[in-house]
Amino acid sequence: MLQVNFIKANREAVLKGLAKKHFAETSLVDTIISLDDERKKLQFELDERQSKINTFSKEIGQLMATGEKRLAEEKKLEVASLKSFLQPVSEKLSEIEKDLHDTLVKLPNLPHSSVPIGKTPEENEIVKEGGQKPSLSYKAVPHWDLAKKYDLINFELGNKVTGAGFPFYKNKGAKLQRALIQYFLDYNTAAGYTEYEPPFMVNEASAFGTGQLPDKEDQMYLATADNLFLIPTAEVPLTNIYRDEIIKENELPVKMTGYTPCFRREAGSYGKDVRGLNRVHQFDKVELVQLVHPEKSYEVLEEMVVHVEKLLQSLHLPYRILRLCGGDMSFASALTYDFEVYSAAQEKWLEVSSVSNFETFQTNRMKIRFKGAGKTQLVHSLNGSSLALPRIVAALLENNQTADGIKLPEVLWKYFGEQSIK
Repeated sequence: MLQVNFIKANREAVLKGLAKKHFAETSLVDTIISLDDERKKLQFELDERQSKINTFSKEIGQLMATGEKRLAEEKKLEVASLKSFLQPVSEKLSEIEKDLHDTLVKLPNLPHSSVPIGKTPEENEIVKEGGQKPSLSYKAVPHWDLAKKYDLINFELGNKVTGAGFPFYKNKGAKLQRALIQYFLDYNTAAGYTEYEPPFMVNEASAFGTGQLPDKEDQMYLATADNLFLIPTAEVPLTNIYRDEIIKENELPVKMTGYTPCFRREAGSYGKDVRGLNRVHQFDKVELVQLVHPEKSYEVLEEMVVHVEKLLQSLHLPYRILRLCGGDMSFASALTYDFEVYSAAQEKWLEVSSVSNFETFQTNRMKIRFKGAGKTQLVHSLNGSSLALPRIVAALLENNQTADGIKLPEVLWKYFGEQSIK
């Protein structure tokens, strides 16, 4: 959530940033400024009259002590008149504050200056490509056929038990899931991240804190009886660990990692791009979250990008890194790098990770602060996938297929217990 004082002091820059994100409701900026001006005016009136009430109340006590009851009674009437004014103004102030908050949360985060201009994924900037696309002598088939051939994933059974987008992993398919999750967690904890296994459901305050609400409410599964949301990513519960907390400056950065299943309705998704593991409603993912000093957040962002890049390199997957343009960024992000791996059988790039800096957008909602140099400030929050499993599995199966089975990268051998799937 943007801060009102920043909006008022930087109106033109805010409008320019919103335009870069192709946000249509720019009139909200002036609405926010107007509401805050009205809020300040009402607050001044309340404070001024409360000050008079306090002064008169003190005087009444003194008059009563000296026996001047008549004058004391006159002051009491003035106090009663002032108090009768307070309630309607206080109610109006509460109404304005609610309107201000409800309007403020509709604004997305502003993009960093390095964010490319653009509206569609085709306008994202390719920062780097790595690895080598496989040249398969064996006739390449897509992962959904390989999964059926080697009895790894049953998509039809998932459709029967739950619905489309909820696959069953079985036999060595389930084993591969476990191997990848354990490898990713070990890789992250070796880099200094503290491992958590958080709840898979969160309350409304937590979903609001990371920006899922009100922006992505229709993309989340809701357990209506208890008003709890199934998490779309471990980012939500992990970041909320520090909601309403003040962190000591010497405790920064806070580095967290966690594995969770993730649940996304993906409303409106259909067609060839959702086949197999390309887009599912429940999937496994290992997440990274950092809370850092504002002066270091973009340095940390680059470090997280390198961290994810080396993880992909260890899997020997061809990849590319993209800097997202303004129109393709999330509601809460200030700068996002996407990682994509190449699918040999499908001959397309598949997104497997996003690494983002949210600056103070999330931490202002959650009031996550640190105390340093004699003052309290908001920390910056960052997160990234390390990694999301479905498309990693798809690329591993497709890119490493041979006539004799599917070869696995060496880093997975000790986790999987075998060098290949046959």
